[in-house]
Amino acid sequence: MTAPFPKRSALLILLLLGVCFGSNHIAARIAFDHGTGLITAVVVRSGLTALALLGVVMAQRTSLQPPPGTMRWLPVLGMLIAVQSLLLYSAVARIPVALALLAFNTFPVLYALLSWALGGKAPGRRAAGVMALILFGLSLALDAPAALGAVAKTGPALAGGVLFAVGAAITFALALWVTEHRLQTVKGPLRSMTTMAFVSVAALLGGLTGVMPGALHWPADATGWAGLVMLTLLYGTAFSSLFVLMPRLDMARNASALNIEPISVLVMGWLILGQSLTLIQLAGALLVVTGIVLLARLKSV
Repeated sequence: MTAPFPKRSALLILLLLGVCFGSNHIAARIAFDHGTGLITAVVVRSGLTALALLGVVMAQRTSLQPPPGTMRWLPVLGMLIAVQSLLLYSAVARIPVALALLAFNTFPVLYALLSWALGGKAPGRRAAGVMALILFGLSLALDAPAALGAVAKTGPALAGGVLFAVGAAITFALALWVTEHRLQTVKGPLRSMTTMAFVSVAALLGGLTGVMPGALHWPADATGWAGLVMLTLLYGTAFSSLFVLMPRLDMARNASALNIEPISVLVMGWLILGQSLTLIQLAGALLVVTGIVLLARLKSV
């Protein structure tokens, strides 16, 4: 098995990928505002990423036959990523995006607990404290109190949306575990290619069968097409890099670095989309960054 990256290198890679994922959300917002359907975005970004990775696999002359014992896990990973995407979109459709992102970004903690439950190393007290600090910072940065107040009277819609977001977090944590512990012998490009192909087909079938009515249509103008192209490039790059490099990133201990994603969304939303930031949100963002720096300084978590 390939040796893991040094801790600080792994955290730097995850931070860069988190920013890339965040940039994808900004591009997606622009695409959606200009007529792009949700399922269209998923099908295009996943399908084109799968084709690009197929080119990488062919260029590397990697066998399309996965190692023995891994064939059954590849569709499992694809199913988990497809379900995670659907659950997160369903959450965003029901509750404020900030609240959905907050619930979803519990996945690093869930992954650490899952790894521990399935025989991995238990998180240390200092690491648990840093994770709690990061989650608290996220709750401030995403203005969860205001989001909760805005939907206080919706009752079932709030509960349903939060459940969908937590379900997405659990599903993504499971996908990370499957990748790191059941598919580590599969070549990264092949693993990512099959996952993206499965997600694209599943999303297309969902659109054609009316699972999400009205979500399968093309952009209405050039700006929408530009947003679609950018979200495809950003998401494809981030997803492929994450799942190719994951066996070397020690995700059980470093995944919290991906919590930079919603912070980057806040900053880019302010710079690009003209969205405002409050002092509380800025304080929360600072806490998240502080937590990630502390995580980098922990020698053992």
